[in-house]
Amino acid sequence: MNLRDLVYGLYARRVEGRLDHSAVPKHIGVIMDGNRRWAKASGSTTVHGHQAGAEKISEFLGWCSETDVEVVTLWLLSTDNFDRPQAELGPLLGIIENVVRTLAADGRWRVHHVGTPDILPPHLREAIKEAEESTAHVDGITVNVAVGYGGRQEIADAVRSMLLDHAEKGTSMEALAEIVDTDLIGRHLYTSDQPDPDLVIRTSGEQRLSGFMLWQTAHSEYYFCEVFWPAFRKVDFLRALRDYAARHRRYGS
Repeated sequence: MNLRDLVYGLYARRVEGRLDHSAVPKHIGVIMDGNRRWAKASGSTTVHGHQAGAEKISEFLGWCSETDVEVVTLWLLSTDNFDRPQAELGPLLGIIENVVRTLAADGRWRVHHVGTPDILPPHLREAIKEAEESTAHVDGITVNVAVGYGGRQEIADAVRSMLLDHAEKGTSMEALAEIVDTDLIGRHLYTSDQPDPDLVIRTSGEQRLSGFMLWQTAHSEYYFCEVFWPAFRKVDFLRALRDYAARHRRYGS
């Protein structure tokens, strides 16, 4: 261990020792940004950047399990990402499939998909289905894998699901218009049975949501970190939790 690693370890323990565990967010959303820029800065390939980002996930979830987090949403692939060149998209889909299978095999996480399955290739869709089924009994952190996810698409899917549900029940449009409210729409979201994110972390220095969980993050706190996702460290995570704990959440009041 060199001096830099020693100093980093001591600082991380100091931050962790001062963390108020009673103020830890129950649901953390993560926009894992910066894989490609990390790869470029290190003179590596885009595929290697995505692989390095994938390898960070298990480490990150381990930190979450140490701090009483209950739900983590990982944005792995947006609907917009399907516009990327096939030379990048093909390997990325394979990496995501491996991530999903690795999460399921770990035994500590309950895997849940958020996104539109119809746009995913069959092998990835099947891997996600198998992961959900094989971890349904796990009493651990719920890990939402946001694959083929877009915030606007989720709201559109929720409204469509609500309309189809009431059509099956024979509810007239007039009657539905009388009862529709945010709670009714919310019950048809991908995360309908989960608490909304308390904290959203975005790496790489970008300060925007890019459509991430538009409905659920109405009252979330945001933490924007300059470091690229593959280089995200435990101390960066602890700083995000410390920053969150220091805020006074108003929920619109």
